[in-house]
Amino acid sequence: GLFLVFFIVIYIGIRDVDIIFVDMYTYALQFQAYVDGAPLTEDKDKLFEYFMMFSAKVMNVGTFFLLCAFLYTYPLYLASKKLFQQYWFYGFLMLVVSFSFWAYGTNGIRNGIATSLFIYAISRDKKISTIILIFASIFIHKSLILPALAYLMTFYYVKPKFYLQCWFLAIPLSLALGGFWEGFFLKLGFGEEERLTGYLSGTQDALDQIVEVKTGFRWDFLVYGATGVFAGWYYIFKKKYEDPFYFRLYSMYLIANGFWILVIRANFSNRFAYLSWFILGLVIIYPLLKAQITAKQHQLIGRIVLIYFLFTFLLDVIIKK
Repeated sequence: GLFLVFFIVIYIGIRDVDIIFVDMYTYALQFQAYVDGAPLTEDKDKLFEYFMMFSAKVMNVGTFFLLCAFLYTYPLYLASKKLFQQYWFYGFLMLVVSFSFWAYGTNGIRNGIATSLFIYAISRDKKISTIILIFASIFIHKSLILPALAYLMTFYYVKPKFYLQCWFLAIPLSLALGGFWEGFFLKLGFGEEERLTGYLSGTQDALDQIVEVKTGFRWDFLVYGATGVFAGWYYIFKKKYEDPFYFRLYSMYLIANGFWILVIRANFSNRFAYLSWFILGLVIIYPLLKAQITAKQHQLIGRIVLIYFLFTFLLDVIIKK
């Protein structure tokens, strides 16, 4: 297990700086700007910018990206150890074979670090630690406000059945109202940040960095996300599994994924989907590592991990081609 953690950090961390990784190349340019003495970029996510500026003073760009890979991977290991004890490897494996894991370790690096820190945060027992770490994740990437608010909601109202009904309702609402939801959330202030405005509205000025944009109702993404919806339904309503943490985790997933369904036509729709997908592996595997759900459970876990990986391979390699 530890070998896999080490291998992932090295494999992701020592790759060449290349424009094929899109955001990585942008970060490398900003890193060099800080090396040359540029002032702090005020309009970006503050904590990550401070981290990059400090790193530029004490290390080269290659070491910086290796450190980013460590910050992306190691919190997932710690969270898996805390949540699953001796079965941590299964949980960690589900997280790293996820459809979005590679992309957010090599491209959406800042977002990836923020979500890993968020997972680590919700695995903590002490509320003060959880709160501090969640705020830190938000200051690394503002988009974590959505899962943070969803997680907060589950402490005041944790009824998986209600959130499941809302998730199903989001599908016809998205189909019927089209781009209404993108405009609606922009008016509510979700688009104050320039890059988020570009993702939602598709304005040319905000999208001038785009390499590829695929829009429309993404049925393939919907089916992928629905695997977590089905898993939670099966455990909670079919198998009568009860666990307060899992109820919150599943409810948070439904809220965040339902939000994405409403804006599914937005540019870079996968970036909104990622705000729920990053916990999808946990939603699917958590009950199987915490309780006896069915006979031959270890075999079932092995099949689930294999199928989950094959689904990732299908979406990320075969369909993408």
